[in-house]
Amino acid sequence: MFSLLGGTPTPGGTWTDDSVSRGLDPSTGVLNGHVIRRGGTFQYTYTAPSTSGCTDNTSTVTITIGAYPGVPAPYATVCNDSEVFSLFTAFNSTVMVPHSNGIWTNSAGQVVPSVIPISGISGDFEFTYTVPVVAACPTNPTSIKVIVSIFRAPKSGTTNDLLLCGSNGLSAYTNYDLNNLISGQDSTGQWSGPGITSGTDHNVDLESLYNVNGPGDYSYAYTAVSVPSNNICPDKTSSLTITIEKRLDFTGARLVVSSDICENEISTATYSGRITQGVEAIPNGEYKVTFNVSGPNGGTQTVTANFVNGVISFPIASTYFRQVGTFTVNIINIVATASKGACFNTINNLADDLNVYTLPYLDGTVIIPTTTCQNKSSLVLLSNASRLADGSYTIVYNVTGDNFALGQTAIINVVGGNSSFVIPGSLNSNSGGSIITITNITNNTTLCTNIANIKGNLMINPLPNAATISILVNDVCFNDPVIATVSGLGTLTNVTFSYVLSGSNSSALETVTLAVVNGKTDFIIPSNLLVNTGATVILGTNLINNITSCDVNLTNVSDTFLINPIPVAPTATNQVFCKVDGATIANLSPSGVQYKWYNSDTSTTALADTYVLKSENYYLRETSLANCTSLATMITVVVNDTPAPVLNPDGQNFCGLANPKISDLSNNTNVPSTVVWYDARNNGNLLASTSLLTDKATYYGIDFSTITSCISENTLEVTVSLFDCDTSQYAFFIPDGFSPNGDNVNDTFTIPDINYLYPDYSIEIFNRYGNILFKGNKNKPDWDGKNDEASGFGDGIVPNGVYFYVVSFNKDNRPPQQGRVYLNR
Repeated sequence: MFSLLGGTPTPGGTWTDDSVSRGLDPSTGVLNGHVIRRGGTFQYTYTAPSTSGCTDNTSTVTITIGAYPGVPAPYATVCNDSEVFSLFTAFNSTVMVPHSNGIWTNSAGQVVPSVIPISGISGDFEFTYTVPVVAACPTNPTSIKVIVSIFRAPKSGTTNDLLLCGSNGLSAYTNYDLNNLISGQDSTGQWSGPGITSGTDHNVDLESLYNVNGPGDYSYAYTAVSVPSNNICPDKTSSLTITIEKRLDFTGARLVVSSDICENEISTATYSGRITQGVEAIPNGEYKVTFNVSGPNGGTQTVTANFVNGVISFPIASTYFRQVGTFTVNIINIVATASKGACFNTINNLADDLNVYTLPYLDGTVIIPTTTCQNKSSLVLLSNASRLADGSYTIVYNVTGDNFALGQTAIINVVGGNSSFVIPGSLNSNSGGSIITITNITNNTTLCTNIANIKGNLMINPLPNAATISILVNDVCFNDPVIATVSGLGTLTNVTFSYVLSGSNSSALETVTLAVVNGKTDFIIPSNLLVNTGATVILGTNLINNITSCDVNLTNVSDTFLINPIPVAPTATNQVFCKVDGATIANLSPSGVQYKWYNSDTSTTALADTYVLKSENYYLRETSLANCTSLATMITVVVNDTPAPVLNPDGQNFCGLANPKISDLSNNTNVPSTVVWYDARNNGNLLASTSLLTDKATYYGIDFSTITSCISENTLEVTVSLFDCDTSQYAFFIPDGFSPNGDNVNDTFTIPDINYLYPDYSIEIFNRYGNILFKGNKNKPDWDGKNDEASGFGDGIVPNGVYFYVVSFNKDNRPPQQGRVYLNR
C-alpha cells in the first residue's frame, strides 16, 4: 500500500492495521484481501521513520472491500450418523472461501447457525447464505443458495458383553438369543461369530461351546446396512464378547509361610508364601493373590505372582511381623490376572501360621552348684529364671578354674523359673575351686538362641582313685604274720580301708584306719582271723579319704594268699649240658612242680622253666603244694659250647667240570676233619662226603667236639657256585654238525661244558640269508633244528643244510666266535 500514499513519503516506516482486518503485513505494507473475511471499509496507518525530523509523520490509507457470499459446490451430501453438519462445507474448495460475516437462513426464511444438527433427519434441504452490502460496491451479489442432501445411516445398535461362569452350569444357555444383548439396531442386520450358522441365525448354544472349547472369550458382531442402499452411509457393525470362565478349586491346596524366626532376626528377615495346588490342577499363568495377616501390624494385601507347575510363590511384607507373636496368614482370594471375575474361586481354609519367637533370657537367674567330690557328678540349681517360659532348653556352659572344660552342653527343663542340671564327674577330675559360667541358652522348641553370662562357684573335694588301688598279700607259712599291702593311694594321707576274708578263712566286714606314705600303706591281718591253712581271699570293699570324707567303693581289689607247711630241703647233684641243646631250668634234675630253682641263695624269685642255663651255680628249693618253700640246695651247672665252622675265603666257589664233592667243601673250612653238612638248617639230611655239590645249592655245616661231645650251636651256611672254572685248564670245542632225527643220538646242537666255562654266554643261529633262527644261553642251551618262535619265522622244522652260528662268551674279554654247523636229519 506504499504506492497509495501521496507526496514523497519516507520509506522504512511501519504500518498499523487500525481496523484489525488481519490481512496486513506491518513491515512490508502488503495487504492480502483474501484473508479479510468480510466486506466494508478498512483503515491502515503508515508511520515514517523518526529520523525524518517531521512532527507530522503519519498518514492513513482507506481500503473498501465489496461483499462476497462465495461459490457453492454442485452437491452437498452427508450421512446423518454425524451429529452436526457445517453449511460452509457445501462451498467449492477450489475457489476463494466466502466472507464470514454473513447469515444463513432456511427455506422458510428462518436464520439458522452455520453448523446445523442432522441426527435423525434425512432428505434434501435448501439454505441461503447472505453477506452485508458494501455501499461502494452496490452491484456485487450478496447471497447464494446451497442444497444439502442428508441420508439415513444404518443402526447396528448398542451391545452389552455377557460374563458367565461355566462351572455354575450353562443349561439355561443352550439356545441363547444374542438379541438379548443388543438394543436400537435395524432389524435387517445379521449376526456373525461362533455357533452362528446362517445370516438369519441369532441363537447360540453356549453350553456346547464351553464343553467343546473350554473357558475363553467368544466374540460376536452385528452388522447393519443402508436401506435404501447408498454410497454415502457405510455399513455399521456393533461387537460384543461373551466370556465364559471356569471356577478354580483350591480344595486341598496347602499354604506354607516361611519362615519362623527369632526376635533378633526381625530387622533382617524376609518372608514368602508358597501355595501348592490341591486335587485340581491349576493352569500356569499370572494370578492375583489376596491374603490377610493377623496381628498388631496386620492387614490385607494383593500381590501378583505366577503359578508354575502347580506352585505359586509370593512375597509377604516384613512390616506385618515387627514383634514377637504368632501371625496367621489367611488366603482370601486367588484369581487369574486375566480373569473378569465371572466365578468366585473355591478357597476354603487356606492359612498358615508364622511365629516370631522370643529369645530365651537368663537375666537375673541365680546359679548355685553343690559341693561334690572329685570325679563325682555335681548338681547345679537354677532359680529366679523369671524370663524363661516353662519348657526344655539346651544350655552351653564353661568350667574354669582347677577344672577346665569349654562348650559343654546340658538340657534343662524349666518349671516356674526353676531348673537344674548335672555336671558329669568327668569334668570334676581335679579338686579345688571351679567357676561354672552359662554362656548360651537355646529354646529346644523354637531353636532360638541367646547369649548369657551367669556364674556360680563349685567346690570339688578330691576323690580316692579306685582304678589305681590294689591289695597284695604274700603267701606265708602257717603262723607267720600276714601283711596286706594297699598301694595306688596317690596323695592320700589318712584313709579308712574296709575288707572281708573268704576261703579257708572268712570274716565279717573289717575296717582299719591307716596312715598313708607315698601312696602306700599296709596292715597285719589279725591272726585270730587266720586259723586255718589253705587259700584265703582278701577283698577290699571301700576306701574313705578321712580328710575330705570322700569315699569310693572298690571293685576287683583282691588277692588270694596261702598259709602253707614248710617242706625238707631237696637232694641234687652237679650237671653238665651242651649249649646247642638250649637246656633250660626245665632240664635240671630233679624236676617237678614242687621244685623251684634260683640263681642266688637269697633270691626269693624262682627262675622260669624257660630260663636258659649258663655255667653258674643254681639253688634248688622244694615248694610244697601249699606254697611253703624249703631251704636251698646248691649245685654247679656247666654249659659246653663248640664254635661253628669258618669258611675259607671264596671257599664256596668251585668249577663244576671238576665234579666237586662235600669233602671238597669241608676242606675249605677251618675244621675239615670234624665238620658235617646238612641240606637244610633244621631237620635236614646228613650228606655223605662223596655227595656231589650242586650249583646254587645251600649247605649247612656244624662242628662236633670229641672232648665235650657237643656240636656247634651256630651253623655255617654256604651257597655253592660251580662256575668258577679256569678256561685255560679245560679243552673247549664247538661241534660242526648234529642230526635231529629223534634217535636220541646227537639230536641237538650242544656246546659241551660251555655253561661252566662261560656261564654268561649267548648263541645265535642264522640261515644262509642272515635270518636269525635261534637264540640261546645257559637257560636255553640246545638247538633242536627248529625255528625259534622269537625269530619271527614261526615254530617250524628247518631243512637239512649248513647254518651259521655266533657265540658271545662274555668272559675274559674273549671275542665272539663265528662258525657253521651242518644239520642232517
